[in-house]
Amino acid sequence: MSGAGKQMKLGAFVMASGHHVAGWRHPRAQPDAGQNIAHYRQIAQTAERGKFDALFLADGVAIRSHDEHTLHRTARAASFEPLTLLSALSQVTEHIGLVATVSTTYNEPYHVARKFASLDHLSNGRAGWNVVTSWSEAEAHNFNLDKHPEHGARYERAEEFVDVVRGLWDSWEDDAFRFDQDEGLHFDKSKLHAINHRGKHFAVKGPLNVARPVQGHPVVVQAGSSEAGQILAARTAEVIFTAQQSLVEAQAFYQGLKSRMDQYGRDPEQMKIMPGVFPVVGRSESEAQEKFEELQSLIHPSVGLSLLQQHLGGIDLSGYPLDGPLPDNLQEPNGSKSRFQLVTALARREKLTIRQLYLRVATARGHWSLHGTAESIVDRLEEWFHHGGADGFNIMPPTLPGGLDDFVALVLPELRRRGLFRTEYEGKTLRENLGLARPPHQRYQPAEHWQVQVA
Repeated sequence: MSGAGKQMKLGAFVMASGHHVAGWRHPRAQPDAGQNIAHYRQIAQTAERGKFDALFLADGVAIRSHDEHTLHRTARAASFEPLTLLSALSQVTEHIGLVATVSTTYNEPYHVARKFASLDHLSNGRAGWNVVTSWSEAEAHNFNLDKHPEHGARYERAEEFVDVVRGLWDSWEDDAFRFDQDEGLHFDKSKLHAINHRGKHFAVKGPLNVARPVQGHPVVVQAGSSEAGQILAARTAEVIFTAQQSLVEAQAFYQGLKSRMDQYGRDPEQMKIMPGVFPVVGRSESEAQEKFEELQSLIHPSVGLSLLQQHLGGIDLSGYPLDGPLPDNLQEPNGSKSRFQLVTALARREKLTIRQLYLRVATARGHWSLHGTAESIVDRLEEWFHHGGADGFNIMPPTLPGGLDDFVALVLPELRRRGLFRTEYEGKTLRENLGLARPPHQRYQPAEHWQVQVA
């Protein structure tokens, strides 16, 4: 590892033209980003030049909006399917990890196992799967359902889903393929294993028709922070993307989640917790403040209110004054419970009006928002990193490509000056760069560690 001491991990969280809800209107944004492959190629290569661990793509399988009257004012209506996009980007990058969000609610394990195994081979070992259960009612309507499944049922399905996928990734042992042309032996059949899984949600015989991934298993990422989400993460996840607003909250989440891993026989070092950070970087504090205020000025009020309602699970706030408080006794939604709790707690703690709250949410959707010089931003990141709040951060540029360019040009040199971030990649695979062990084939682990049986 370059530099002395422990170094943080960094993800580049890419959302089309940027994370700010009005970022697409900014002169330094690419307004047609969601359908522009050259834009994504530029972003991936910039992040790789900066030595980021991974490029992370969020995704949903519907146009997510609780207000059809404001959808046309946002840049979230069109985006590439993430595995297709990352497969293309795997051919124009060499080192950066490629993490795609794929739902366990609206897919089948065999599909997901096959696609990520393929991406891992295409990228020579750089694939990661961000496991989500979906939260939008609109997604249910695209998959033969009238109503989104209940939160607990989604996570129960997700637990079995992840187990089946990991079992399928172990369909082949690492050295199963012989390619012996003289003997006419393509593979050693003793090293091919069917999982023959039959559970509550899935019946999957296997084996997978893709060789074992380069990394053994692509890196498993998870973003849920609810109780059910943390249980799933403690048992299965290797990278956690989370939203925290203060060091105290981050420390509690970090310690709480890592302490759960022992009951599953897992080493806490084999999980990297990376809170989301929305940075607005300036060469002076006043420049950063001006940049931030310019972004905020681009928010259309109807868009800000719609986004807030979305994060509250679709609650209609149109009958309440924008300059009044959030109403009491809001009902917790069936969607993202952790985000609802985070946003309502923020409103109560800081006594924010509805308008002030949507302005806060519009920046980073509940994630940690920082604006200042490179030095002041690194001061805050270093504090969380050295005081048990994070193993690294998922960077959420307000605009793209401009916001990522600023972070690479201004913040990364300061991180490196303090010895907090690499100057070169340590390995060839995403696992190697994150410091995560390559999982042995289940056949060579004690039977009690198997998630699904391999024959």
